Amino acid sequence: MKLLFLILAVGAATASLEEEEYIPSYEGAKVYQLAPANEEQFSELFQYYGKEGHDFLRTSRALGDTTDVLVYPDNIEPFENFLAESGIQSSILTENVQNEIDEEAARQRSAPKANGRSISFNSYQRYDDIVAYLRQVAANNPRVASVFEIGSTTEGRPIVGLKLSSGGSNKPAILIDGGIHAREWIAPSSVVYFINQLAENSANSDLLSKVDWYIIPVLNPDGYEYTHTSYRLWRKTRSINRGSSCRGTDPNRNFGYHWMDVGASSSPCAETYAGKTAFSEPETAALRDFVLKNSKTIKLYLTFHSYGNYLLYPWGFTSALPSNNAELKSLAVQVNKAISSVRGTRYTIGTSTNVLYAAAGGSDDWVKGVGGVELSYTVELPGGGSAGFNIPASQIIPVGRETFLGIRVFGEYIADKFGK
Repeated sequence: MKLLFLILAVGAATASLEEEEYIPSYEGAKVYQLAPANEEQFSELFQYYGKEGHDFLRTSRALGDTTDVLVYPDNIEPFENFLAESGIQSSILTENVQNEIDEEAARQRSAPKANGRSISFNSYQRYDDIVAYLRQVAANNPRVASVFEIGSTTEGRPIVGLKLSSGGSNKPAILIDGGIHAREWIAPSSVVYFINQLAENSANSDLLSKVDWYIIPVLNPDGYEYTHTSYRLWRKTRSINRGSSCRGTDPNRNFGYHWMDVGASSSPCAETYAGKTAFSEPETAALRDFVLKNSKTIKLYLTFHSYGNYLLYPWGFTSALPSNNAELKSLAVQVNKAISSVRGTRYTIGTSTNVLYAAAGGSDDWVKGVGGVELSYTVELPGGGSAGFNIPASQIIPVGRETFLGIRVFGEYIADKFGK
């Protein structure tokens, strides 16, 4: 009996330790903008990628371009010593990240409400509001819109999407998702804007005639909600990692194609933690199952992230180019041209490894490499604010409007190539 009691006590203590989450403070954290002058400096800087206390908000391999790194207070002095020794050109974008987070929260609270519309683009919407909007769109447009669920999250939230179709069977389909990374608020808001334009703007009805659309605004609802309630720059899912006080897995390192080959961490506390196994997260497993179920019709996959203005395509695990590189690049160039026609916004185009850095386990690689969708892209939307991810809500419509012109190019291409 004493032995049983001891086992139960140890088990309870272990569970308590696992649930006592460690959350670093933004108070005094700084964001540095860095411009490595050569490959040697970039390599030296990249030693900090995935290292605790250092959060790479934006990264670019292009010499002359900049990399933004958030450094937590306990790591600032050694990081600044490193910068001085390495000679990397640097400036401070944000002196105190907490101040910026507080200001954004105040703007969210004071933002105008929907004014009778089914959704407002005056502020960043919570997950329940987004789901309610999808259901309202389906109710208002039953001939073309229907709600679907691909699974549930660790905390029990349904992962909800909207199918848009003018009817018919075996039509080519486009799959769009956003919000894989929780803190990238402009991604879900842009995806919701696409739904608004496709379902509620009759000028775009032609895009439904030959193509079906599966659109999932928030693939990581638990993390997304957590950024609204507790920790603004949270990136990962909200699963519990046994034996660690650090929660969550980076869902965009958790897909089972060359999983953990490169650019991912085995440490649960790292921002790029790939999980205990591939598809350990219910969110990534749900997308996997949906793609495999619809693999015969899905012809294009678009996953929206932020920030940095990149139109990326596989591969992320190697610098080798995909066999259809010419097509992927040509289509991206057309999309970039359409987007830039609004206000001059331009994107850098190329494979993930060659433009940014090598990182295996991403959704775009898996959807192409295993899911069989030859046209697969990651779109890194524009950033803003002092931390990049806190782009003001006043930019939701401008970003959505220009990006939707790119969506139109994608849609027309799939219709021309695969439509009957």
